[in-house]
Amino acid sequence: MLEEIATFGSDAPLSIPELLLNLVIAVILSMIVRWHFRRFGSTLSNRDEFAQVFPFVTLTVVLIIMVVKSSLALSLGLVGALSIVRFRTPIKEPEELAYLFISIAIGLGLGASQTVPTVIATLFILGAMATLKWVRQGDEGRQLFLSLDWEGDEAVKKGKLDEINKVIVSHAAKGDLRRYDVRESMLSATYLVDLRDDQSLSSLIDSLRQEFPGISITFLDQNHLPSV
Repeated sequence: MLEEIATFGSDAPLSIPELLLNLVIAVILSMIVRWHFRRFGSTLSNRDEFAQVFPFVTLTVVLIIMVVKSSLALSLGLVGALSIVRFRTPIKEPEELAYLFISIAIGLGLGASQTVPTVIATLFILGAMATLKWVRQGDEGRQLFLSLDWEGDEAVKKGKLDEINKVIVSHAAKGDLRRYDVRESMLSATYLVDLRDDQSLSSLIDSLRQEFPGISITFLDQNHLPSV
């Protein structure tokens, strides 16, 4: 029994060539994830800056897993150490969290020496997500946030909001009012609109300017469309 316990708790040597190989593969896969997030991501945050985290996370996880799996004592110590770690950086978009998870999963797979399954699964997941993005963009058009600011006595007259709604509905497949403020001679409104193409966007802008002279129009979407 004592021999079994000693064997179970003994440290296995860490293979440096294997570690270097897994780190190289991790760099390649994390760069693919980084490119995928910058190309297909739809978050409102700075995607270029956030994508820089993926290689760092992946390589760190590879190192941790490969070191820990060679020693039972280290693995038990890691459980205690991680129990006091608290991450305070806010993740504003669920998509950012999903990309962090796949970066961690790559590190776990490579650290456990499951190289081929990890590479295949990573490429399959990223390919499937890219396909779903293309299909969704083709079916749903573009969802944009429309912000309107109108200053003047004409803006606060009764019924102006209804008139704005009619113009938006005539050009958008859907228009949801998310915010509406009226302050003295200032009207501010925010909509989530669903536009089919760039032509609908241009027509909506022209109609709003024609019907409501002096109105300020801003479009914001997750694919960096220009503001007007």
